[in-house]
Amino acid sequence: QVHLVESGGGLVQPGGSLRLSCAASGFAFSDYYMMWLRQGPGKGPEWVSTISAGGAHGWYADSVKGRFAISRNNVNNTLSLQMNSLKPEDTALYYCARRRAGAFLEDADGYDYRGQGTQVTVSS
Repeated sequence: QVHLVESGGGLVQPGGSLRLSCAASGFAFSDYYMMWLRQGPGKGPEWVSTISAGGAHGWYADSVKGRFAISRNNVNNTLSLQMNSLKPEDTALYYCARRRAGAFLEDADGYDYRGQGTQVTVSS
């Protein structure tokens, strides 16, 4: 059974940093592209980033490019998102997801499993 469990969210001031983690189990983690998605208050789901199965390539939404960095550890089956220079508009529930085969890399619905999410709040 596929399980994705996020951690690392919290309250941070504008300009601060957080590192999110996602523990994956129940599938061959290293075979799959993985994604971070988010949903802000009153907004629809938004794609944040995707990483290739081996971890060599990452793709980012324009809104986070240069501030966020996606990474993965295929030995420990973990996915991470380093978030720097956080802004109030980054406030959202962040969740990791397993990309569905054939889905576009930036498709916010392009997953077959996702976690429950971890809340990130950026406020002074």
